[in-house]
Amino acid sequence: MKIIFSGGGTLGPVTPLLALREMIQTYDLSATFLWVGTTRGPERAVVEAAGIPFVTLSSGKFRRYLSIWNVTDIVRIVIGFFQSFVLLWKYNPDLCISAGGYISVPLHAAAWLLGIPTWVHQQDVDTGLANSLMVPFASQITTALESQTKHFPKRKVLWLGNPVRRALFAGDAQRFRARFQIPADEKIVFVTGGGTGSMKVNQMTTSAVQHLNGFAHVVHLSGLERPQELVERAEKFFSYYHTAQFFNAEEMADAYAAADIVVSRGGFGTIAELAALKKCAVLIPKPGHQEDNVKFLFTAHAAQFVDEQLSDGNFLAKTIRELLEDESGRQKMGGQLHEILPQADEVKVISILKTLVH
Repeated sequence: MKIIFSGGGTLGPVTPLLALREMIQTYDLSATFLWVGTTRGPERAVVEAAGIPFVTLSSGKFRRYLSIWNVTDIVRIVIGFFQSFVLLWKYNPDLCISAGGYISVPLHAAAWLLGIPTWVHQQDVDTGLANSLMVPFASQITTALESQTKHFPKRKVLWLGNPVRRALFAGDAQRFRARFQIPADEKIVFVTGGGTGSMKVNQMTTSAVQHLNGFAHVVHLSGLERPQELVERAEKFFSYYHTAQFFNAEEMADAYAAADIVVSRGGFGTIAELAALKKCAVLIPKPGHQEDNVKFLFTAHAAQFVDEQLSDGNFLAKTIRELLEDESGRQKMGGQLHEILPQADEVKVISILKTLVH
């Protein structure tokens, strides 16, 4: 069995597909994979680290507004469409799977014309333009949230939940505490700004940390692509504040295992991981689809929403302190997040696979 995954630009479409790969390999150990991603996105390093060959195609962004860049991007999309034909002809996959991203649209259109089955997984609360454009070409559509199924044709859609990598459940809290010399009886707040880091999250965290003395140790993953002056300065002043720029998959699992509260952006890949682990989440989304994701969860009492445009470090610290003092509230919030966004069932995944690949 040969499968092409596609998606990128951010790590949002990447993590669920890597989890799908694990499930597929339990069904077919001989399955091979190829990843089609973007030239400048962060996904290449993660995909290649997972041992999957990575290729790029010409692609452009689909905009819902008037822009001169729409003209040049249309040319890139057309080029990407013909490149997709060549790639599909050479690789001859049994199935193409995407969890979003503009790079996937010409690939899935070409696959449809060649009679190759395609599978689109919808994560965010609101359907992105790329996934909307792939609906006519899709053999199967799956959703992370049950409420999303109403936006797709009934004959194609299935509520699946979100795939999560097995390594996530192998975290070692004691190992994490030992790394940062955090006593066993002290609480931990883990802060991450996503795959590339977030300047806004870094600024709010360094402002909030001074108000958390005596409440918890803060471990802050600041990101490889962000300036480090703020976090380095704060780390010198506060003994309970610890920083790192990057965690591998094992280290992330350890961080999640040890954390009493996770502060994060609103990317669906991260949210799905927090849901699988029933973690209490304080989410600071980017404006746009991330904000829609988090508002939906906040309304359902499944996560705490901090608006980056209206809030500051003082508000973030207040929110964290209130949650640290309410253990029952943290557990309820984590449980509600898990219920709304369940982990994808491997049996369902394999059933879909058998239906699509004859």
